Amino acid sequence: MSTETLNKDILRGGQFLVKETKAEDVFTPEDFSEEQKMMRDSTKEFVDRELWAHWEKFESKDYAFTAECMKKAGELGLLGVAVPEAYDGLGMGFVSTMLVCDYISGATGSFSTAFGAHTGIGTMPISLYGNEEQKKKYVSKLATGEWMGAYCLTEPGAGSDANSGKTKAVLSDDGKHYSISGQKMWISNAGFCNVMIVFARIEDDKNITGFIVEYDPNNTNGISLGDEEKKLGIHSSSTRQVFFSDTKVPVENMLSERGNGFKIAMNALNVGRIKLAAACLDAQRRVIGEATKYANERIQFKTPIMNFGAIKSKIAEMATNTYADESASYRAAKNIEDRIAIRQAEGNTHQEAELKGVEEYAIECSILKVAVSEDVQNTTDEGIQIFGGMGFSADTPMESAWRDARISRIYEGTNEINRMLAVGMLVKKAMKGHVDLLNPAMKVADELTGIPSFDTPDYSALFAEEKEIIAKMKKVFLMVAGAAMQKFGPQLEEHQQLLMAASDILIEIYMAESTILRTEKNAKRFGEYSQEIQIAMSQLYLYNAVDIVIKKGKEGIVSFAEGDEQRMMLMGLKRFTKYANQPNVVALRTKIADKVAAENGYCFS
Repeated sequence: MSTETLNKDILRGGQFLVKETKAEDVFTPEDFSEEQKMMRDSTKEFVDRELWAHWEKFESKDYAFTAECMKKAGELGLLGVAVPEAYDGLGMGFVSTMLVCDYISGATGSFSTAFGAHTGIGTMPISLYGNEEQKKKYVSKLATGEWMGAYCLTEPGAGSDANSGKTKAVLSDDGKHYSISGQKMWISNAGFCNVMIVFARIEDDKNITGFIVEYDPNNTNGISLGDEEKKLGIHSSSTRQVFFSDTKVPVENMLSERGNGFKIAMNALNVGRIKLAAACLDAQRRVIGEATKYANERIQFKTPIMNFGAIKSKIAEMATNTYADESASYRAAKNIEDRIAIRQAEGNTHQEAELKGVEEYAIECSILKVAVSEDVQNTTDEGIQIFGGMGFSADTPMESAWRDARISRIYEGTNEINRMLAVGMLVKKAMKGHVDLLNPAMKVADELTGIPSFDTPDYSALFAEEKEIIAKMKKVFLMVAGAAMQKFGPQLEEHQQLLMAASDILIEIYMAESTILRTEKNAKRFGEYSQEIQIAMSQLYLYNAVDIVIKKGKEGIVSFAEGDEQRMMLMGLKRFTKYANQPNVVALRTKIADKVAAENGYCFS
């Protein structure tokens, strides 16, 4: 990493709320290096040839075919993108690992689930928490696809409350091995894995402990598998219950330290959340592509249905949300990559640097997980609608895309959990002094009682008004969250509906700002004319975001404030969400949809 980058004041996680980010300081998909573009293109080629061409096969519950495709991905090095070269991986940076996760996941949820479970929670815990002997023994086999990995955390009574698992690990009298007994469920890749990351409790420890457990179907060592689960979607993702009965695990296979399992699980989820956002991106692009082609070809009332405003509205919103999702996902990915590089330059090991780098941006990871998973669900739903009756048929890929998308709102912590986490983690950062929320919140409170300016600002520069609106949206969050914190103090976490309303405001701020900064950066270097449609998408996304902020801000204010305080805050909400120049929403959507129609698909990355 260059000295310039090292010395640059990279925003810490959550600081986007209280510090200005310049357009030139964000990373965008237009910044991919030639190496990254080649990686993207080779990944797309693999997906088109091996996965998309056989999407029907993934709907027939052909688990062996999924395993076969995983092996092929391993042979191409796609399973080892994030693994250091010392363990037969490609040793690529965080952005490149996001890029591969993005483009390998768009054809079918069955394969993307197998890929994510293997490369993320199946391999990463050993890569980041394992000792040298463990990494040499297991990581190379996992990186090349010789072995497949699985992750055994969830239990019938331990889902979101992951640390409440009942699976036990008992040390043998001779101190050479642990005997693990218990039940795990919803285990991806269980049917064809060779090694499992298993979490169990030793004695009455407060926290669970992680273990590396080998699985050989010819020598089960007390491990048995339930039948394949019957699922709404991801039909060819092997998902089974796993039962352990006195399964012997050598003591040297303990992962990290005793009682460190909960920390491993939580950090794995942080990485998993941003990678899950990436895994929803190309699915949206492909759905938009299929829906656009169909709308261009489907003739009704003697004209292609793409010519109807109702269809244009859908295509424009789908494309806009995808563009926003790309913008925010790669912005955060580069922040993480830069933070990892800084820590390594300061002397941290690869393991320490990556763990702390991702942990720093846990708020952004939760934001992205929620926003992008909900967008992919909406995109697939509108894809079905554009196809009409054919969209409801299993003979077209829209039906399976919609079913596969549904799990993304549950994976890696439900969206409800992640909404509350985003605000909760921000409050904790503020209490530690990592993000100054108090002073900006006090300034907003003072502004509410002051006399507003009636000057007419100069909005002639690109995005001048839009950036001012984003700054005011941040004031809405500080006003609502600050007043709620003052009223409820440490008990705020008990008021989940308020937290979720505040979280929706926070999410829209990050997503809208990322979108506008990406377009502003590209307009400055490529020219505004070249970004005409991207400017329209940025304005449309912000318009929708403001509506959400108004609704959620009002919901919060009327739910905890009364009398004069309520009236003052509602006036503040109105002031902070007011446009001087309302955009022509129909014109924006038409312009976006016409471009997508002309290109016969999504064409902005």
